[in-house]
Amino acid sequence: AELANVLNEAAIVATINKHKAITREDLDEAVKKVTVGIQKTSRVISDKDKKLTAYHEAGHAVVSKFLSSVEDVKEISIIPRGFAGGYTLYKTDEDKFYISKTQMEEKLVALLGGRVADKLAINDISTGASNDIEVATKIAKDMVTVYGMSDVVGPISLKTDNPYELQLFGENIEDTVGKEIKKLIDTAYKRAELILSENMDLLHEIAQALLIKETITSEEFEEFFNRI
Repeated sequence: AELANVLNEAAIVATINKHKAITREDLDEAVKKVTVGIQKTSRVISDKDKKLTAYHEAGHAVVSKFLSSVEDVKEISIIPRGFAGGYTLYKTDEDKFYISKTQMEEKLVALLGGRVADKLAINDISTGASNDIEVATKIAKDMVTVYGMSDVVGPISLKTDNPYELQLFGENIEDTVGKEIKKLIDTAYKRAELILSENMDLLHEIAQALLIKETITSEEFEEFFNRI
């Protein structure tokens, strides 16, 4: 169903571009429309917000580069799409039936890279990271309550709609779960902070490039690291 949706969107894009057949560029645009939203080039954005978005997206990308289980960056942009002020897309060339604890932990680091970049580069934070934080919190919560990935809580499932069932695991189980979720988030934040603190020059370079070009391809992104 998802593939059919993408191909339908690609056909629409190809028609708009007056192509006789669907091209790779049409498919790429269709994927962005489906996953991120429709491009909004007419939206008026202040220089301050552009700078914040540039550092935020650069933060995601730079942090991801130093995480072994996170996919390679495909594209970074500060052109608004849907409800997002910018986006960082990742390459994916395989279906994953299982996700390891390490992969989930590193996903948290990548998600928090934007918020950390805001704080380090601009010394301020904004509502722009709200979706990242929401997704990261959901992942951390599932790791503890669904997938049994907390050594403290143990390999048990706490996924229930009945709060009284949680009492089976002790009176303080909710406090324990909350502490474990927070520990996962705090650990990921500190790791993202360490990566960016050690690579501030790269963060500044990529953010500045985004302010000028608005969109950076995977090849252009890799060039920053080839110079190291």
